[in-house]
Amino acid sequence: MEHSVEGSSTKRHAGLRLTIWCGFWTCLVGLGLGLGLWQWERAADKREMLARFASAPRLEAPRTAPPNGARLTLEGQYLADETLFLDNRTHEGRLGVAVLTPLRGEDGRLWLVERGFLATGPSRATPRVATPEGVVRLQGRWQVDGEAAPVFGPNREGQRLQRIDLAAWSLPGAFAHAGWLHLESGPGHLASWWQPSVLPPARHLGYAVQWWGLALAALVMMVVGGRRLCRDGRAPQRSAEESRP
Repeated sequence: MEHSVEGSSTKRHAGLRLTIWCGFWTCLVGLGLGLGLWQWERAADKREMLARFASAPRLEAPRTAPPNGARLTLEGQYLADETLFLDNRTHEGRLGVAVLTPLRGEDGRLWLVERGFLATGPSRATPRVATPEGVVRLQGRWQVDGEAAPVFGPNREGQRLQRIDLAAWSLPGAFAHAGWLHLESGPGHLASWWQPSVLPPARHLGYAVQWWGLALAALVMMVVGGRRLCRDGRAPQRSAEESRP
């Protein structure tokens, strides 16, 4: 009777260990599969976005809101005194700012122009940049004002912004559209630093494969370890049966 109780207790203990083991590794397998699928979907989204950018229309001072990535041509005059600087940008290993200057079009409408990168180093002094005078003709890529990372603390400090926000300018008349032009050519153009996509689709696919590989490794560990736990659980039971009179 004593051997029977002991064997039953050993069996329950082995079963509990096997359940915990399988539950732990099942969670890891599910996590790896889920994260891999998420990266796969992000790669598809990036391919779609880059395709939209490649086929984006060419527009000249459009009246209706241009789509993201459209190539725009604008004519007007820079409002040099309204220049602000997007803080903490890096380009080719250098620290600096992106120069943001409003443009008053010939029809009186306002456009925000991101002119490019200006190296400043670690200095916190207000950057200085030359701005062309008179009527200029500009070409660049349009970026729609969308969701942005949260800012902890004030967005504007002096003439520096932590993120682009059209509300940072108090000018007569509203901006023509919610977005800004990343200047690619024309007077006042500085070093282009902005890219429409931080990570290419291939990088997301690589991450997906890595997560799925980890999920497969976790599955193998679960199976191998589970079989060993089953064997270890049966061993005391056989010993108890063999020791019965």
